Amino acid sequence: MSSPSPSSSSNIMLAIYEKKTTAIDLYRPLRNYIAFNYSEREAQNLDDDLETLKSMRNSIERSSAVDSLTSRRDLFQSYFKTLTVIESRFPISNSDDDVTSVTSVTFTWHDAFKHKQKASQQSIHLEKVAVLFNLGAVYSQLGLGFDRMTVEGRRQASHAFIAAAGAFAFLRENESVKASVGSSTTVDVSVECVGMLERLMLAQAQECVFENSIAKGSSNGVCSKIARQVGLYYEEALAALNVAPLAQHFDKAWLSHVQLKAALFYAEACYRYSLELHEKEEIGEEIARLKSGIGALTDAKKSSPKGAAQQILDAVNKLETDLKNNLDRAMKENDRVYLMRVPPASALQPLPAFAMVKPLNMSEVLDASKEKMFASLVPDSSAKALSRYTEMVDDIIRTQAEKLQQGSELARVSLKEMDLPGSILALEGHSVLPTALWEDVEAVQVSGGPAGLESELQQLRDLSRVNHELLVQTEELIQKEAAEDAQFRSQFGTRWTRPQSNTLTKNLQDRLNRFAANLKQAADSDAKIERSVRENMSLMSILDRRPIESALPTLSKPIMSLDANEDAIVGTLKQSLRQLETLGAQRAGLEDMLKDMKRKDDILPKLMTSAGSYEDLFRKEIAKYDHICEEISQNLQAQEQLLLHIQAQNSEFAATFNVEDYRAACEKCYKQIEAAIAKYREIKDNINEGLKFYVTLQDAITSVKQQCSDFVMTRSIQCRDMIEDVQKQMSGLSFRDGKNSSAYNYSSTGPPQRPSSQSEPPTNQPRPQTPYYHQPPPPAYSQQHPSPPASAQQHPSPSAYAPQHPTPPAYAQQHPTRPVATSEYSQQPAYSRPQPPPPYYNGSPSPYPLQQGQQPPPAGGYEYGQPAYPGWQGSYYNAQVQGQQGQQPGSFPRPPYTVPSPYPPNQSGYYNKQ
Repeated sequence: MSSPSPSSSSNIMLAIYEKKTTAIDLYRPLRNYIAFNYSEREAQNLDDDLETLKSMRNSIERSSAVDSLTSRRDLFQSYFKTLTVIESRFPISNSDDDVTSVTSVTFTWHDAFKHKQKASQQSIHLEKVAVLFNLGAVYSQLGLGFDRMTVEGRRQASHAFIAAAGAFAFLRENESVKASVGSSTTVDVSVECVGMLERLMLAQAQECVFENSIAKGSSNGVCSKIARQVGLYYEEALAALNVAPLAQHFDKAWLSHVQLKAALFYAEACYRYSLELHEKEEIGEEIARLKSGIGALTDAKKSSPKGAAQQILDAVNKLETDLKNNLDRAMKENDRVYLMRVPPASALQPLPAFAMVKPLNMSEVLDASKEKMFASLVPDSSAKALSRYTEMVDDIIRTQAEKLQQGSELARVSLKEMDLPGSILALEGHSVLPTALWEDVEAVQVSGGPAGLESELQQLRDLSRVNHELLVQTEELIQKEAAEDAQFRSQFGTRWTRPQSNTLTKNLQDRLNRFAANLKQAADSDAKIERSVRENMSLMSILDRRPIESALPTLSKPIMSLDANEDAIVGTLKQSLRQLETLGAQRAGLEDMLKDMKRKDDILPKLMTSAGSYEDLFRKEIAKYDHICEEISQNLQAQEQLLLHIQAQNSEFAATFNVEDYRAACEKCYKQIEAAIAKYREIKDNINEGLKFYVTLQDAITSVKQQCSDFVMTRSIQCRDMIEDVQKQMSGLSFRDGKNSSAYNYSSTGPPQRPSSQSEPPTNQPRPQTPYYHQPPPPAYSQQHPSPPASAQQHPSPSAYAPQHPTPPAYAQQHPTRPVATSEYSQQPAYSRPQPPPPYYNGSPSPYPLQQGQQPPPAGGYEYGQPAYPGWQGSYYNAQVQGQQGQQPGSFPRPPYTVPSPYPPNQSGYYNKQ
């Protein structure tokens, strides 16, 4: 434990008073500058900022006694940040010819130690150095104001003195020289003076630490080192006070104070060090250190000027007494007991020192980059500098990103060449297909695979059967109607005057014949498809393996091994691959880090507040990317070395497990799978083509069947009417109704003739009649295309042949009702469902009106109107023809098979005639 320090009773320290200034108006000149160089609106928008600046300057001009020390400290800090913002936006100059500068502002400040001396400049640097000086002065006054009789008070005082030293250090390093260039300044803001004040504040801060160390009972060795550093700080300040320009600038009391403090703490260090030497029984050096301390105090009292505080003198005298007492005791002990040689003062090593304080870094405290005042004013120079810096950053980001991508690509290519990690996975039973081949196999399996071809072939068979049935049903309709017509023609002879059926159905019969030929050719194609499926099923069956990887060959351990180190080889290779994967993940993280740094890198505020060269700022800001660039370089170097190791390990792995034969087997399997996929796709395309063909042909046959049904219905109605007429003629009945006579005037050369007003006797001669059925001109397609369209022969469009929603024929809408005939042929046919008129129907009313009480044909009765294949649920059968619902009754619907097919002719020769 150390004894109380004699110097602790000195406890006398120095504080600095603020510099004084004269009043100045910053509002009007700066506002004029904004209005002239930017706009009046901008000046109005920044009026609040100008008022704030004016208020801060007025507060600084007031006496410091009005405000508290903490409020003055905050005021100086805020005002300095504002000055930094102004410096980059308002060039204050003394050149009257420069219209881009603020020329009507002159700053005046008095010396803090010689109040009669003052300096005036049209430069903002004088204002900044004065504010920084006053900030350091306020911090020194705060330190002096704490209760330094307590541990906490000394700690707070030490922090205040450290901050004061930081303010003076910042002033010395950044602003002092700028203010003195080309203009005169006061001595108090010179580099020499602010450097001396920085040392003085550090000495007082270290002194507070020393006093706390004594109070806490620190060891003599520690206290000696701290005390020696206090003495060194005071010695540095004393050296500056003794030379120009400070030699005659300060009061003698300052010089005496600093000189005595320097000697006092040197002697204190000797005293504490001698106590430690005494404990070690190094009496000779102890005596020399005590003599050195006494000599320093004696010289200081003789040479120091008058005016020192009495407390310091008392501390010097008390410490000197303690040193002499210890010296007498040590000399007696040495003479009686130790008999050690006392070394001369010149042979002593310098006392060890330890600095416990350093100036506070004021760069963060005075950083103006986050200030919002005048933020909307961005000079061109700052904008250009920002653009240049952005280009520098982009170049770094681009270069490093390219390096990262090249590293990842190198790793990928190298692993692919070595077939890694595929070989490892194959050894573990997890073989994998190449990505492109695996996707092709998956597409085949999703579509049903080779196992699903049989169901699609069955669809072909079903569709073929449905088309055959429809064709047979349609031919039966025509044949039945022709047989009935031949029967009545044979029964009634020449009285049966309507045209024969075969002369009216020639076009329909020709179409049906062509459909039959198409079906025969399609059957041959279907047989080829089925034969191809049977012949290639063994090849394609590999595609039904699930998972497909189970079809691949496996990599196994060798049957015989000499050293049984296969597991070690595999384990080493796996570990290297994991390390390579880790390096890849690190590269991804580094790339994200680069992008994030660039996104957050906004130096515009720093550019606007920078007082130095832009190049210096650029170098400082760009340096923050150095560490990540170094990490990227290290990552790529590590990967390069690792790939070399992996290559060597893979060579050993390949030789041990015979990987070459495994690769050859895999290539053979890949080719087999590719061949199976190609054949499957070929068969699948042929089946799809066949399905489209059958669906399209079914629509065409259905359309022709509907026309045949309409024809048969019309002929049936004519047949009933003609039978009644012939029966009446044979019974000798006479029809005298003018309307009926007109209706049954079958002149083929002119309009009906009205009978004479005189009654004529009935005659047995039959009246000449026009045919019951007027054959219309052939449809348009029969004139332009002698044969059915290619779409009807090959692959008509499904949409073109979609089931239609016909309108009732004209004869079902226009004829009044009439009594039901008693003939056996007067029964309403089952297929008398209202249908659109056939192409050969001209839409005129029937010459035979319905009898009273006769009903129109019932809807939905005939069997041929039902869906051709109700059991078929395929999507090919339910296509609707858009636009057909809007067809007007009585119009001629275009035959569905004359619609151009969406599939070009000869799209595939699979179903074409050979």
